Amino acid sequence: MIESHLREGVMHITLRHRKASALDLELCDALREEFELAAEREDVRALILTGTGSIFSAGVDLPRLIDSGGDYVPRFVEALDAMLRALFLFPKPAVAALNGHAIAGGAIMAFASDYRLMSGGRIGVPEALVGVPFPPLALEIVRFAVARQYIQSLIYLGWTVEPDRALALGLIDEVVPGEQLLPRALEIARQVAEIAPDAFRLTKRQLREPFLRHAAHIASTTTDTIDALWAAPQTHARIRAYLAKTIGKK
Repeated sequence: MIESHLREGVMHITLRHRKASALDLELCDALREEFELAAEREDVRALILTGTGSIFSAGVDLPRLIDSGGDYVPRFVEALDAMLRALFLFPKPAVAALNGHAIAGGAIMAFASDYRLMSGGRIGVPEALVGVPFPPLALEIVRFAVARQYIQSLIYLGWTVEPDRALALGLIDEVVPGEQLLPRALEIARQVAEIAPDAFRLTKRQLREPFLRHAAHIASTTTDTIDALWAAPQTHARIRAYLAKTIGKK
């Protein structure tokens, strides 16, 4: 599901969940636990998050979402929020090394990181095209990371863009060849880790705190509505139509 190893103070976490590292309940729980453990370990000074093959993460496992019964949907939405929160609040440098497609939830994980490198694929948040609402924290992470003049087009039009365009839009910080992705990510992680840990942790929290407060405020009035929409039959019908159009699955 995930693979992690510590190298010279930098924790490398690699997504290895089925073909596309799509986010499901189990992957979100595993990532949250890994982020929380790395945050607590004194021998971890920074984190690198990457994927395998041509895909970083394809976002939410939509077939699993619409095929699972019972209380899977609210449990998944809660697990997704907890995982994103653990990454967004990770108190040490977090570098996203995007080896390929970073779509929807995959893009939001990248946006939650401190520095983003990309070697191929596409990045974007097509949730509106899929027909699902953003959980409040997920949308605030997008708002935090994306320039104001691009955010509405990115969301409403569901742009997914290649690395050079992503760099021009400010969605990522660097485009690097595939063979240089992890070495460059390690270089950046080490560089940022040289900042005094207490100063870095406080500065990072200060930068992100307004978005956390806004997410909490929005969640206080919309959580039930969002959960209901994620579970609604009409939402699942839109998801099926989207899957049929994009990957030929119903």
